[in-house]
Amino acid sequence: MQYRISKKMQNLKPSAIREIFKALSDPTIISFAAGNPAPESFPVDDLARLSAKIFAEEPSVALQYGITEGYPALREDVKARLSSRFNIKQDGQMTIITSGGQQGIELLCKTMCDEGDTVICENPSFIGALNAFRSCGCETVGVPLGDDGIDLDKLEATMKACPRAKILYLIPTFQNPAGTCMSLEKRKAVLALAKKYNIIILEDNPYGELRFAGEEIPTIKSLDTDDMVVYSGSYSKVLSAGMRIGFICGPEEVVTKMVVAKQVEDVHTNQFFQMLCHRYIAECDIDKHIEGIRALYRRKCNLMLSELDKNMPDCVKYTRPEGGLFLWCTLPDNIDQGAFIKKAMEKKVAVVPGQAFNCDTSAPSQCFRLNYSTPSDEQIITGVGYLADAVRSML
Repeated sequence: MQYRISKKMQNLKPSAIREIFKALSDPTIISFAAGNPAPESFPVDDLARLSAKIFAEEPSVALQYGITEGYPALREDVKARLSSRFNIKQDGQMTIITSGGQQGIELLCKTMCDEGDTVICENPSFIGALNAFRSCGCETVGVPLGDDGIDLDKLEATMKACPRAKILYLIPTFQNPAGTCMSLEKRKAVLALAKKYNIIILEDNPYGELRFAGEEIPTIKSLDTDDMVVYSGSYSKVLSAGMRIGFICGPEEVVTKMVVAKQVEDVHTNQFFQMLCHRYIAECDIDKHIEGIRALYRRKCNLMLSELDKNMPDCVKYTRPEGGLFLWCTLPDNIDQGAFIKKAMEKKVAVVPGQAFNCDTSAPSQCFRLNYSTPSDEQIITGVGYLADAVRSML
């Protein structure tokens, strides 16, 4: 039989990170390629105790269908934390629980965009979001990213040049893959541009709780007085990635339609894990738990930076993040990036090539992403040494 794949899926490529995972079955490979939280950050004992309580006290609720908008008690938890932690109020807004932050991103695009519409993104940007936009038949157009966020002049030029732009997708806090933070001044300017050109902002903030240095910067959503921002968050990086508990907060008119789209996709997010997340928030000290994760990532990030400072030739540049999970490295022009990635794998070190994060997948890149949350200290020391050796061998 000749299979006729849909146009919107024909040119959609697999996530480079997920493909790299397939090569990591070899236990001798040091992976700097993942975006996983550190396994030691999971509150296993508390989750085991709370799971037992749920099945002892509310088994039928945990094992039954739930409502699409999300487990009511967890929705209230999320609303309260958005207000107290991020100054995001609920007047005219609606908050729902999603199957991870990834689903919220895809649901907004499905709700707002027709095939052929444009989503403007930072370049580079998160692979999962880019593929979600492409799967909806949208064109992804990139705007260069600087040390303090998206290039404002080029952003406005792109908005003018793209009359079918519906969404501006941003990760302003500890950007993936770059690890950078958008300044407060730039957040305000971006919000003003979105209002001027009538483009909704999708603010993706999965790493906002993971600041371990520097000063807090308000979310774009907290600055929004015109209902221009839909905010996506997640418990994946602070509680458990495998639970797949995310959330969306946005204008009620928009989110109500997202609920309809979610009903088509999965009916509702896993009921048991929603209840488990609620119980953890209600009965444990989540702020103390997050402080522990911040301390862990502060140490691991500093270790990776110190090893890079000691070993990596000066011609390789890298970001120095104040939070999140990633470093973004740039090779000099006289080193072939593809050959470097291959040589790193020969040394059994896996990194993600920069072109995987490009809005234009055919565009070249001299960059690669490193993750410091997942590898052990020993792997960080050994792996960075191998990467430095690979660079020196190619100079």
